[in-house]
Amino acid sequence: MGTMLQALLRLQSVERQLAQVRGRLKTRQNAVAAQQHRIEQVKKDYEALHDKAMQRQKDADRVGLDLKGGEDKVSKYRAVLNTAKTNKEYAAILTQINTLKADNAKQEDEILRIMQEVESVRAEAAKAKAQVDAEEKRLAEVTASSAAEIQRLTGMHDDLSAQRAAAAGDVPSEALAVFERIAVNYDGEAMAIVEVHGKRPPYDYVCGGCYMSLNAEHANALKVRDEIRTCDNCGRILYMEVTGEGAKKD
Repeated sequence: MGTMLQALLRLQSVERQLAQVRGRLKTRQNAVAAQQHRIEQVKKDYEALHDKAMQRQKDADRVGLDLKGGEDKVSKYRAVLNTAKTNKEYAAILTQINTLKADNAKQEDEILRIMQEVESVRAEAAKAKAQVDAEEKRLAEVTASSAAEIQRLTGMHDDLSAQRAAAAGDVPSEALAVFERIAVNYDGEAMAIVEVHGKRPPYDYVCGGCYMSLNAEHANALKVRDEIRTCDNCGRILYMEVTGEGAKKD
């Protein structure tokens, strides 16, 4: 293998490590954001339940006022009942009292139903509040652990960036431009080995990146020339380890 391709392989080794560190950094940074998002959602659920309980309590209070008004009317009609002068007047007042008492009974049932709902919603709200507290505790833990890990990974990233700059300095500018363009698409895996299949000629050649068949022309050229050749399918830079084709994978 020629000097240029060897330099590119060294560069890829560092590039691959950099890509892994970047991925781990992103995961750690996203962990805090994801936990914050969970807390916001749980808080919204809690606030919605709390507001619903408050509103239904107001509904119960309103019905309670109506009930009190109805009971007051019953008391007034009962007082009037004793002053009725005729049977017809007495019957009319009694009918009014019975109608009010029926309405009051309905209101009592409605208050009971609403208060049962209020208690149920308050229980759900209590569970949601407990979940908020648990998620906020979890956020503190994630933030603390992520901060230490982010600091460690940032240090690794800086060291690898310096190594990459040194490795890139050994690669000709044109070859480096090709490498960097391809590396963006494959998380640093800009190069792929040419795999040789078969125990005797004619051998079959496969790209180690996409596992598609390669023209023998690529392998023949790489045996004798130190040049950029790319896979016709995935576009990765090809290289060969010429140690005897029969010893390769079959």
